Amino acid sequence: MSSKHESRGFAPLNWIPRRARSAYHCEISCDEACFRPAPNNSGNEPFAAILNRRISRRSLVRATIAGAPLLALSTSPLGSQIFGSAPLSGKAEAASSTIGLQSIPHDNEDSINIAEGYSSNVVIRWGDAVVPGAPAFNLNGQTAESAAKQFGFNCDYNGFFPLLPGQSRRGLLGVNHEYTSGVDMFPGYDADNVTAEQAAIEIASHGLSVVEVTRGEDGSWSYDASSSHNFRITGETPMSLTGPGAGSLYTITNADPTGVDVLGMLNNCSGGRTPWGTILTAEENFNQYFANAGDDTRAARYGIPEAGSRRHWEDFYDRFDMNIEPNEPNRHGYLVEIDPYDPSFTPRKHTAMGRFKHEAASVTLSDDGRAVVYSGDDQRFDYVYKFISNDRYNIFSRSANLDLLSSGTLFAAKFNDDGSGEWLPLVAGSPPLHTWTNAGIATFTRLAADAVGATPMDRPEDIEVNPINHRVYIALTNNTQRAEDAVNGANPRGPNTHGHILELTESGGDAASRRFTWDIFILCGDPSDSEQETYFAGFEKSELDSISAPDNLAVDVNGNLWISTDGQPSKLGQADAIYVVPTAGPERGRIRRFMTGVPDGEMAGPEFTPDFGTLFVSVQHPGEAGGLDEPTSTWPDGEFPRPSVVAAYKDDGGVVGT
Repeated sequence: MSSKHESRGFAPLNWIPRRARSAYHCEISCDEACFRPAPNNSGNEPFAAILNRRISRRSLVRATIAGAPLLALSTSPLGSQIFGSAPLSGKAEAASSTIGLQSIPHDNEDSINIAEGYSSNVVIRWGDAVVPGAPAFNLNGQTAESAAKQFGFNCDYNGFFPLLPGQSRRGLLGVNHEYTSGVDMFPGYDADNVTAEQAAIEIASHGLSVVEVTRGEDGSWSYDASSSHNFRITGETPMSLTGPGAGSLYTITNADPTGVDVLGMLNNCSGGRTPWGTILTAEENFNQYFANAGDDTRAARYGIPEAGSRRHWEDFYDRFDMNIEPNEPNRHGYLVEIDPYDPSFTPRKHTAMGRFKHEAASVTLSDDGRAVVYSGDDQRFDYVYKFISNDRYNIFSRSANLDLLSSGTLFAAKFNDDGSGEWLPLVAGSPPLHTWTNAGIATFTRLAADAVGATPMDRPEDIEVNPINHRVYIALTNNTQRAEDAVNGANPRGPNTHGHILELTESGGDAASRRFTWDIFILCGDPSDSEQETYFAGFEKSELDSISAPDNLAVDVNGNLWISTDGQPSKLGQADAIYVVPTAGPERGRIRRFMTGVPDGEMAGPEFTPDFGTLFVSVQHPGEAGGLDEPTSTWPDGEFPRPSVVAAYKDDGGVVGT
């Protein structure tokens, strides 16, 4: 292991505990990223060290004098100084005291449990017909043709788009299908002998579904299988590249000498909605689909396998074999814009927003009307990014806005130990990128961010802008590759098993600002365990629930933060769940468990309707630890596990969370 890895405090691979999921599932979901050395060898100082110095310089002397543990500061004025736990003022403070639900206990039951006074129902499940006329799902008779018309596998992001402005009881639901796992899809699956038909079915089961959904009089939701609005995006849907990377020497292939026309999107995790009503969906762990990178150092920075892939798609499709198409991986790893209202719209991969393992996309407008997009690179020791468009949002022309994300400036975040930070521009010709081209930056964004000195983070997941207090919340899910001798304040646990959430404030409250301040909002874990160092924005720990592996975020009408988790079965021995926590007022930091999932099923994609009367949630890979032959869950129908989207709502028809 290199000295740069050692300086970052990597734990030896044989020391890192395996997740509850099998080795196969770890490989097929993210190419075993937890158990491989992180591909970032830049030597840039990690965020953990920065936060450690910040806490040390502001609190160590006082804490020592008081005889208090460094992080046992949750309710003290000093804790407020360090972590920003002082209640916010104004509208956010008043609104954030409105959470009316009682927290529910954790469980491992094979059912969705929800807070008292609420109900939920399954809206759509893997294999349900999407395109009108699609055949009924047949587990033992799957075909690629059928899969391309049915609801795909492993749902994640949800985006609700009203069919009429402001409408909350009828609309379009856009849902990502992140990845496939053959052992959970095909009876008797042999991972070492994948067939051409199985590979084709898996490719068709990736992508996105758009379906028309309606709320009934009893509050429940259903989708219309016959709606002309319904359509599918798959791993083979024609798409186009835009921006500086499009048509460059890095994106030209034998199959596409223009370097503009791409087939499909892969591993789309979360996403976001644009102000002009499109989906921005995020390609994440795209590296695992490709093979035979050899000693290509740029491919290594993205974790592309040196030899064959676990999926074996390269055995049947030339585009996944870098020996044949060395540039094909450069055409994946982008934010993809899709128009949910127009099935004929060609999806656009916007290279201007960078190529990396995009977890999500949060879109807002700057004070002068430019589009601003936040996105995190979900890899240990990788970066947080922000994109600012060149042109301004046009409230009068939706079509004009469809080009907004094709040009602009991409920035990578640098966090300082005094609680300040700056956005470092990734611009060709500027030091230290004076030898780079904009096409190179768009294609090899990680290397450009390495060069400018961005701060390596603990797996940036979702990022959400809170429209009430205008702060930005960043979920950092964990970092199990940091050893005990690398413990430091921002990630004070070695390894960082449970993750944390940052609170970022842009200078002047303007999303286009080049500077910001930051604080820790939550250090996740079990607050009842005295050996775990946790922090919940200063709230008394004895009244709080445990939480681990924060993943996706949403903000409600009162500015409260909603959190979905991915990893609690192995971290806490609990099912993944949905939580809600006030971001201001006297209950700031008081986290409550709202909904619990099923065994080995990730909770993902929390999304509210415009009236905040419904929360959509994806339940991904239920029962995965045992595969299809011995599943640990048979949710939702009791026969075999099927990833599904659930709608949650108040029994009295009111606002969720109040």
